[in-house]
Amino acid sequence: MKTHQILLFVSFIIVLTLSSFTTNETNGDHRFVVVLDAGHGGKDPGNMGNGYKEKDIALKVVLAVGKELEKNPDIKVVYTRKTDVFVDLFMRGKIANKAKADLFVSVHCNAHGSSAHGAETFVLGTHRNKTNFEVAKKENSVIFMEDDYEKNYDGFDPHSPESVMSILLSQEEYLDQSILLASLIQDKFTHSLKRKNRGVKQAGFIVLHQTVMPSVLVEMGFLTYKEEGAYLNSKRGQKEIAKSIASAVLEYKSSLDKNVGSEGLKGSMAEQENTSYDIVFKVQIAASSKSLETKPYNFKGLNHVSKIKEGSLYKYFYGESNSYSEAQQFETEARKKGYGSSFIVAFKDGKKIPLVDALKSTAN
Repeated sequence: MKTHQILLFVSFIIVLTLSSFTTNETNGDHRFVVVLDAGHGGKDPGNMGNGYKEKDIALKVVLAVGKELEKNPDIKVVYTRKTDVFVDLFMRGKIANKAKADLFVSVHCNAHGSSAHGAETFVLGTHRNKTNFEVAKKENSVIFMEDDYEKNYDGFDPHSPESVMSILLSQEEYLDQSILLASLIQDKFTHSLKRKNRGVKQAGFIVLHQTVMPSVLVEMGFLTYKEEGAYLNSKRGQKEIAKSIASAVLEYKSSLDKNVGSEGLKGSMAEQENTSYDIVFKVQIAASSKSLETKPYNFKGLNHVSKIKEGSLYKYFYGESNSYSEAQQFETEARKKGYGSSFIVAFKDGKKIPLVDALKSTAN
């Protein structure tokens, strides 16, 4: 009888231990962690275009994105704020880093004195033009509302281009992945919602600088543009935007699951010679409103530079290959020449396509 009781007790302990282990596995580091950051909050309303409050719209969208993502048991969602509170920019990054996040997505609304409208998604990088710097300066200026901001940001000055340039290297190793996610978000906005596509851009947002994982900042649209402001403030608009962002995150995660494994996007793809002869990879090294001759003396000695015109900008590319791993070598060469924010893009039949689609094709 005692032996039977002892066996039952031991069995109970084993089951309890296994149950605890399973729970820890489910809630631990093995899930894909996404940190969602609703811009502004509390004493910082953000922009107030047409009387709307950026902080409220950003929070509603972020909570809706999180609700969508939490339907997936493999994803853990962490919020920098879930209510109308003020959170220092450096704390937002700390929250993401402490969570050992796989992605950081910061959500905002834009404003401008003109009729500008449309959605754009930023990654941390050099300012391609003055407009990008102004957008970053506006968002970065929030630090002046924080206590001890000079101490927390080591004298960072949002109004100084030189100060902003100093923060850019921290995200360099995550740039490819950040651009991939940003491209997917813009793709959803453009094709699913028929929003005006203002593109993927690079600028010096300090909230992105604080993180050590692929990170993007989404400017959902302009509150100052009457029609767009009303859409962003509506339940329908917020629901649609949230679903698009969540869908992009899920597609990003899926692309990693299928093509990468545990070594990361670059490592995994470099291990295999992925070649598809209808897909061409190039390395974008610069963008300018000026048309330059694609001669080595204009591009720090690089040969095989090509250019295309997109809107009012000329985009310059180094190298060309059907092999992604060879394109990675081109990217390394470009960075050694001083193009630290260069990144790989893909073309099919002469038209640019999302990098994730190209990687799927080359992996099959």
